[in-house]
Amino acid sequence: MSPVPVVLAGARGHGRRHLANIRRLERAGLVRLAGVCELTPLTEQEADGALPEQSADLGALLDSTGARVAVVCTPIPTHTGLALTAARRGVHLLLEKPPAPSYAEFRRMADGVAEAGVACQIGFQSLGSHAVRAVRDLVADGAIGDVVGIGGAGAWVRDEAYFRRAPWAGRRRLDGADVIDGALTNPLAHAVATALALGGTTRAEDVTGVETELSRANDIEADDTSCVRIGTSRGHRVTVAATLCAERAAEPYVLVHGRGGRVTFWYKQDRVLLQRGGHGPEEYRYGRTDLLENLVGHLTAGAPLLVPPDETGAFMRVVEAIRRAPDPDPLPAGAWHRVPGESRRVVPGVDALVAGAADTLRLYSELGAPWAPRTERPLDGVNAR
Repeated sequence: MSPVPVVLAGARGHGRRHLANIRRLERAGLVRLAGVCELTPLTEQEADGALPEQSADLGALLDSTGARVAVVCTPIPTHTGLALTAARRGVHLLLEKPPAPSYAEFRRMADGVAEAGVACQIGFQSLGSHAVRAVRDLVADGAIGDVVGIGGAGAWVRDEAYFRRAPWAGRRRLDGADVIDGALTNPLAHAVATALALGGTTRAEDVTGVETELSRANDIEADDTSCVRIGTSRGHRVTVAATLCAERAAEPYVLVHGRGGRVTFWYKQDRVLLQRGGHGPEEYRYGRTDLLENLVGHLTAGAPLLVPPDETGAFMRVVEAIRRAPDPDPLPAGAWHRVPGESRRVVPGVDALVAGAADTLRLYSELGAPWAPRTERPLDGVNAR
């Protein structure tokens, strides 16, 4: 089997991880890096190997290289346009999360990809964890009884330079286009997508409503300290809380609450803890399937795609609710402070609030945070399919 030719669009920043992964699969004989699309060409050192063909024009690069797969890791507002550029040429896709900054753009992308008949994988790497199926099986087997809700928690540390890493960073809009680079829609988007997936709420029609609380300590447009509560057609709630202004960085996790116990999934570590009545705690570790490798397996051997676009429709309903919510207000003076020598802002007590939201399924305002604005955003007008 010949290696599958791949073009990478966006090889700097987070794209460096994709470049390293492509090189890994190249050494395994599965793919070949045929080209890199960047506004400024990579140097040989940046390319981590022989320089492939390069161009700032993705369409022209796909034509000249004959690529079968495009990995798109570019600014959020460009995702739909570049995905459709590839799809119209019959090129299959690994599209970085979030797939789009609005539900309308997501549908335009997903419908265009479907019409073109190409495969598309959305880059929620946590959904490649074998723990996702294992947790679902535990729940289906009644290990924790009926599910009453799912919580998600992400307490991360980001310095002020993080929000200056690119012109679109920390923005809700740029030059009239939606960006929606908030805590729950980009850096901690996996917490939302994984919480939804563990409860079987993946498609757009599975979401019945979204409540949002969006705040910011940093001097940005988007939220850096936020939480959402999602109503589902299955009857349970999903509450996810996140901050980029934590007192201490912690591993993000998802917590499945059952009537007879609970399951905690640290999704970056592929680690699961089962706690239930009448048993001691049981901990498990699982493997993970790389999403590009899965896409290549889909093309060459018919393996089912792990994260096709419509399986992220529920996540995009949350993005849409956040997009339509009022712009986050700055936290009041005294609600945050700078850490000396670290150029970062901290919201005192937010670590406990994030954990409390996941544990109780309550929003920040219901946990007593005086700075938390509560906004319920109905999903009318969103054409869910």
